[in-house]
Amino acid sequence: MKEPATAEQGLVDRLTGPLGPTAGPALGRELLALWSEPHRRYHTVAHLRAVLDHLAELGAATYAVDPAAVELAAWFHDAVYDPRVPDAENVEASALLAERLLAEGPLPPARRAEVARLVRVTAGHDPDEGDTNAAALCDADLAVLAASPREYAAYAAEIRQEFGFVPDDAFRTGRAAVLRHLLSLPRLFRTPYGAAHWEETARYNLSGELRLLTT
Repeated sequence: MKEPATAEQGLVDRLTGPLGPTAGPALGRELLALWSEPHRRYHTVAHLRAVLDHLAELGAATYAVDPAAVELAAWFHDAVYDPRVPDAENVEASALLAERLLAEGPLPPARRAEVARLVRVTAGHDPDEGDTNAAALCDADLAVLAASPREYAAYAAEIRQEFGFVPDDAFRTGRAAVLRHLLSLPRLFRTPYGAAHWEETARYNLSGELRLLTT
């Protein structure tokens, strides 16, 4: 579902800080067009907004070393999304898009490189110890896993819709593999806030979905 124009404008305004009043709105509109592609069901503007809101909730502005780079990486992390290709290819394409589009703006080279690096970390959601920028981004991206039962069910349904071209048996096998990978991580959430507020609920939700897929 496309967000109202006023809501989208509010998102675009958030890019003005790090990019300025000219580059920020232009880039925001370009990225929102990608996030609004008709084949998307979960990886939509609503997901982008949720990730940005979760960054604020977990305190990325004080936890991350470069919160501006983290927020920019959130804008790019699923900007390229085609469920018909491997996820790693989508992530790499999104990182390359960040490198290309940000090269045209006012950001210093080090911050541009950091944005692209952070996008690439989302391929496995397994940041290195002490990588506070990546921890904040990955936690915000995975926060949906700790949603309420109704919201989690809606998320799972939207993922299935995005993969509607995959037969049921193949989808169950592939989705179960994703869930097992997440559950195998020593920690889903690396920020103090995420560990305290999201870890237990997320594992409960993931385990419940896995049971439904495999029984």
